[in-house]
Amino acid sequence: MTLPREYHESHRSVMVHEALHYLLTKDNGVYVDCTLGEGGHTRAIIEATSAKSTVIGLDVDAEVLALAERKLRDIQGNVHLFNVSYLNFDIVLESLGIDRVDGFLLDLGVSTYQLKAKGRGFSYEVDEPLDMRMNLDNPIKAADVVNKYSEQELARVIFEYGDEKRFSRRIARNIAKRRPIQTTFELVEAIRSALPPEERHRRRRHFATKTFQALRIEVNKELEVIRNTLLKIPEYLNPGGRVVAITFHSLEDRTVKIAFREKKDLELKILTKKPITPSESEVRENPRARSAKLRAAERI
Repeated sequence: MTLPREYHESHRSVMVHEALHYLLTKDNGVYVDCTLGEGGHTRAIIEATSAKSTVIGLDVDAEVLALAERKLRDIQGNVHLFNVSYLNFDIVLESLGIDRVDGFLLDLGVSTYQLKAKGRGFSYEVDEPLDMRMNLDNPIKAADVVNKYSEQELARVIFEYGDEKRFSRRIARNIAKRRPIQTTFELVEAIRSALPPEERHRRRRHFATKTFQALRIEVNKELEVIRNTLLKIPEYLNPGGRVVAITFHSLEDRTVKIAFREKKDLELKILTKKPITPSESEVRENPRARSAKLRAAERI
């Protein structure tokens, strides 16, 4: 695995202080880092608990997990890492003989590694094959969605998951006309030519952002996985245990909010009436944090 130099300079875990504030209830607790990434939050948990806690780190991306293993080699603590979707955390706990834990942390969204590592196809800034799979064993790639979905179904995905309210049909129509589309730059051009010039220039973010987000969510079934995971987490929390979720766009945040609400008063007490957002200083130092929102709940 070869990473570009700028990758090493840019990666930072988001809202670490806030996440630990809500997550940690005891130093000798057992915590599940559902989205291990490069291990930033796992390291923070171990250090904040003076290495008295146990952390179970999960990541569906084998390449990211291997990177985390290398970065966490110096950890003096009880850390168990697994290459598995966080949806299957219960299988991992069973394999370890653990019935309940004291906290779950979900830092959702795409990692910096996935955006910048070669050949993954997540970014509109690099010309690569359209992939976007977080789990490389997933048989469905972004190219399959772009080239095999009907125009109507493609428009639905872009509308619902990209929040592309006005131009989803135009983008889908233009993509359909240009098939087959095999690379990120071919897709960017299809999106560019579907949007009026004034619309492209009006947007604060890159004009392809919404469509790329929509395809990534569809390929990885992200919202479905988030919802199903959150609904079964309370069963595996000790009384007083916490679940903390950090999201990066409105669809993720809405999914977390609704899942917490469904369990409210039955199994969970919501600790954050409104989502917690990063400090101004963190956003200045780490622009990736600007859209982050944190929600937390506690097992009754």
